[in-house]
Amino acid sequence: MVPRLGGIVDHLNIVKLCVGADSVEDLTDWHRLHAAQWAPGTTEHVTRMWPKREEELLNGGSLYWVIKGVILARQRLLGLARRQGGDGIERCALVMDAEVIRTEPAPRRPFQGWRYLPPDETPRDLPKLRARDDALPPEMARALAEIGLR
Repeated sequence: MVPRLGGIVDHLNIVKLCVGADSVEDLTDWHRLHAAQWAPGTTEHVTRMWPKREEELLNGGSLYWVIKGVILARQRLLGLARRQGGDGIERCALVMDAEVIRTEPAPRRPFQGWRYLPPDETPRDLPKLRARDDALPPEMARALAEIGLR
């Protein structure tokens, strides 16, 4: 556990917009198409900024994906790695477990980049049996989450 002012924090998460994806299936399809680029059992997302709270993120944290304005899935963070872009600028690869875990829908307003997400603000994982349920349209999932029904 990581000591922090005011107590102990188990872990910390990141929340990120999943730009270009209309569904969790779009995300997993993209991962499948690019799997040869990464170590087996992992996926990566490259971002400009290196997280300052790396130790907390790697102590059990996940990246929560916002798809069409709603958190719908997460992936466990395994590590951070330096990657150099074609422009010569060093970036941070968020190395994640390849397993995409569906979560209860949780609406999120648009933002740029990524944000830290404390454990007490994360949506719960869906039970494994519900992970294959037909997904609600994002607009309906967002509306239900906003009124506390999903």
